[in-house]
Amino acid sequence: MKKVVLLYSGGLDTSIMIPWLRENYRCQVIAMCADVGQAEETRGLKQKAFKTGASKFYLEDLREEFIVDYIYPTLRAGAVYEGSYLLGTSFARPIIAKRAVEIAHKEHADAVAHGATGKGNDQVRFELTVMALDPSLAIISPWKDPKWTLRSREDCLAYAAARNIPVSQSKKRIYSEDRNIWHISHEGGVLEDPAAEPPDSVFTLSSTVEKAPARPGYVTVGFGKGTPVSVNGKVLPPVALLSELNRLGALHGVGHVDMVENRLVGIKSRGVYETPGGSILYAAHRELERLVLDRDTLHYKETIALRYAELVYFGQWFSKLRESLDAFVNATQENVTGTARLKLYKGGIYPAGSKAPKSLYLSDLASFTDTDFYDQKDARGFIRIFGLPMKVAGIVERRKKIKWALPRSAGSAVLPVSADGLGLPASKALRAVVRQHRALARPPVLPNANTR
Repeated sequence: MKKVVLLYSGGLDTSIMIPWLRENYRCQVIAMCADVGQAEETRGLKQKAFKTGASKFYLEDLREEFIVDYIYPTLRAGAVYEGSYLLGTSFARPIIAKRAVEIAHKEHADAVAHGATGKGNDQVRFELTVMALDPSLAIISPWKDPKWTLRSREDCLAYAAARNIPVSQSKKRIYSEDRNIWHISHEGGVLEDPAAEPPDSVFTLSSTVEKAPARPGYVTVGFGKGTPVSVNGKVLPPVALLSELNRLGALHGVGHVDMVENRLVGIKSRGVYETPGGSILYAAHRELERLVLDRDTLHYKETIALRYAELVYFGQWFSKLRESLDAFVNATQENVTGTARLKLYKGGIYPAGSKAPKSLYLSDLASFTDTDFYDQKDARGFIRIFGLPMKVAGIVERRKKIKWALPRSAGSAVLPVSADGLGLPASKALRAVVRQHRALARPPVLPNANTR
């Protein structure tokens, strides 16, 4: 092993992995940091990487590519993992690993290394991407390496202190955090107890609900074929658009998620997420789709959104199935052009009106007033046909109940079905049962074992 490209964030794990890789693999370590919107977290990383032993450093600005090629397709699909998680870390991993593979080719490296643990999802996302894009590259995952003797965050902090490696984590704030332009996630520390409420200090990107303004704010998001294009009437490029929505959403404390989720490896974990701008985009996109998509397309799209979310969460971004689902999703977005207005208040996002040139909402048709376009009398025949399977099932069930209600002396004759579904009387006993139940206007009551 001569050269290794390390996915470098400057956090606790990857900071100590530069000297660890050099000590255990006797190789050059090329540190690659992907800027997907970590803001100030990228400052000083070059100096830090070289100080800890990196032979080369790359800082790649991938923010626009991240939004356009990863966030927007997932948004258009409406994909949400387990009803709450907007996949902020999940779809950031493939673009980071993809760039690492490209740098490995450029530098003629032998392997790609990452700092994900053997208990999480990121190891899968990184490694599946490398496997898909260049299966000839070796993958080094120190947390799963027999040479790795560190078993906890505390062990890592001690390792860093012994080598004078500066890290932002401390024993007081030991959360594992991941930030990009879409969200920030928090795990570990006190959050490992699902019965404990997250302390206010956890929230670093947005206001808590208590500190949000007492008056609501309004935002209008414009879309062109399912892709966000404007905020409050101003056309903005992707990075500026998402940054502005993050600012507005963070101010009003929207986009907080606290959930226990099912990791791919089978472990339940508790995560706290802040996704202010992303939550606004999902809400606005959903309102616009309700206007322009027909019922069957909307419902089927909701079905595939669940599978799409799983593919993203499981690290299968570069899979044929996800690419194929994109083809369907893109077809559904042809008419998703228009604006959605939302009210932001104390952590909540509320619809406040939407418009679309190709809206399927017709005021005359939706009103209670009769129109030539819809004759209410037609509904009688529609309901009879639509409900026919349920009516047949009801007829059969009533026949069975009448048969069971007969005295033993009446026998068990097969009853022909009449138009009213009660059957033609075959004996005086049967006629008595039929008269009784017609009078009561309810299905017959089954006898218990003693009366039979």
